[in-house]
Amino acid sequence: MVRPSLSELDHERGHRLGHLLRQARGDRSMPEVAAAAGLSPETLRKIETGRIPTPAFFTIAALGATLGISLDVLAQACADQHAA
Repeated sequence: MVRPSLSELDHERGHRLGHLLRQARGDRSMPEVAAAAGLSPETLRKIETGRIPTPAFFTIAALGATLGISLDVLAQACADQHAA
């Protein structure tokens, strides 16, 4: 099965998500947060930089729990700002 190409909006959302997660990480090291969430530091780096614009649900759930951010907050921050 071929995965459809991501839209520009998908990439924008990925960058917003990455920025929010990076801010929430604060002074904590990338390896520390990644280990606590059960991820590799490289995966966290790719999410924070937007290189993985659509990470898996359980990956984001684990990061949200580790960083103390609810999924509601993450979803709102990354919602389509063009929809009305």
